[in-house]
Amino acid sequence: MLEFLSRVFGKESTSKDVAKERLRLVLVHDRANVSPQLLHSLKADLIKVISKYMEIDEEALEVTLSSEDTQVALVANIPVKNMKRSVKDHSV
Repeated sequence: MLEFLSRVFGKESTSKDVAKERLRLVLVHDRANVSPQLLHSLKADLIKVISKYMEIDEEALEVTLSSEDTQVALVANIPVKNMKRSVKDHSV
């Protein structure tokens, strides 16, 4: 997410900034008691569901947790390539 903001505002990320952002993410995940495996599963499920309705750039998809005070938020940056005209029913 820091990389995205840096690109938007034209500031290049230094290794210090990248390390700081990674540490912040580790602390947020720890406070939220979310394992990397759970976050990976959540990302896979999001891709599966959203792909039913739109074509997305899975490589550029970012899913992170953000923390403010005592609240944790799920933040998803999902680049959309195209909307699908019809939805196939994938229910079981």
